[in-house]
Amino acid sequence: MVFICKKVEMLKSLISYVFMVGSSCLVENKMKYYIVTLVFILLISCKEHEKRALKGETEFQKEMNAGFKDASTSPLSKKELKYFKGLDFFPVDDKFKVKAKFIEAPTKTVFKFPTTTNEIVVYEKYGDVFFTIKGEKFKLNIYKSIGSTKEYNDHLFLPFLDKSNGKESYGGGRFVDVLTTDVKPDGTVLIDFNKAYNPYCAYSDKYSCPITPRSNFIDVAIEAGVKRYKQ
Repeated sequence: MVFICKKVEMLKSLISYVFMVGSSCLVENKMKYYIVTLVFILLISCKEHEKRALKGETEFQKEMNAGFKDASTSPLSKKELKYFKGLDFFPVDDKFKVKAKFIEAPTKTVFKFPTTTNEIVVYEKYGDVFFTIKGEKFKLNIYKSIGSTKEYNDHLFLPFLDKSNGKESYGGGRFVDVLTTDVKPDGTVLIDFNKAYNPYCAYSDKYSCPITPRSNFIDVAIEAGVKRYKQ
């Protein structure tokens, strides 16, 4: 499709040529009709292709952009959706894909998270993850939602803050999805910060999002994942 769309301008020129020649010799009207119709169909197809061709160099980025483009799942307003071409991401960098040591909490302490609204959400501390990034060692608390449905029973909540917040990334911190099934038998888990994403309240005030605890601050800039949204 990309190749065809690049050739549409050539076909437009062909139309002009056909009509020019038609004025000096006999060119069947039927041929003109077929050529014009073909170009029209290609133009429509190319426009549709441009709408579908969202930015994304990884499967994660493409899925994020597809979700934001879909009006039924997007946090964006109708006006923003009209002009949405794709989220901004940091370049994918393997140094932000870390092998962490996971230690499950012996006692699941309940935490009542304040949110960006007056709501309170309840999680339990599921454990800690220990890792090294940019030559420095860090520990983050990882949580599990209390009362989660069977569909999300394996989902863990890993919110974090870092030195890029308020500059290149969202000021309130970002999240990374981790599953209980991601933990290996040796007690390690792969954390890919290239898949870090913003909470929905980064895009609209109508959403209520858990406020990331200061204890989950990473004292380096995590230049990976989704960048700050610029309206």
